[in-house]
Amino acid sequence: MATTLETPNKTHQAEGASTMQLVSFRLAQEEYGIEITKVQKIILMGEITRVPQTPPYIKGLINLRSTVIPIVDLRLRFGLPPQDPTDDTRIMVVNVGGKTIGIIVDAVSELLRVSQDQIAPPPATVSGLGRDYLTGLVKLENRLLILLHIERLFSEEDVAAALA
Repeated sequence: MATTLETPNKTHQAEGASTMQLVSFRLAQEEYGIEITKVQKIILMGEITRVPQTPPYIKGLINLRSTVIPIVDLRLRFGLPPQDPTDDTRIMVVNVGGKTIGIIVDAVSELLRVSQDQIAPPPATVSGLGRDYLTGLVKLENRLLILLHIERLFSEEDVAAALA
């Protein structure tokens, strides 16, 4: 597996508290974003070892530089239909509650710097589980980006089940 992006583990406070850096990625026809401080690296798809008796969206484990990390298919976690990996499919290695996990996304789009005034709160009409992990909507020039709160996306049980 080749690393395509290494990201810093520290927040860039020199930039000012009014801006945020995001990694944007695609799932189906939607574009999402996660704070760059939560993303450790982005890697190419590789061999995933399946773990029996785990939820369907937990695809298995990989060995990344002598660290075993669980891999979650974000399409399945969001209730989207499964899709075979393409040349654009990536695994984003993220930190969730002090644990390292990998999330499979259709494609990583770009690194963005957004200001707080570009972020709108989630609409009141969004209900159910989606509201729990939706931080807001980022208003870009000609599109909207769904901002995710990565810690709320996975429960302790999800991470524990994958590592068991």
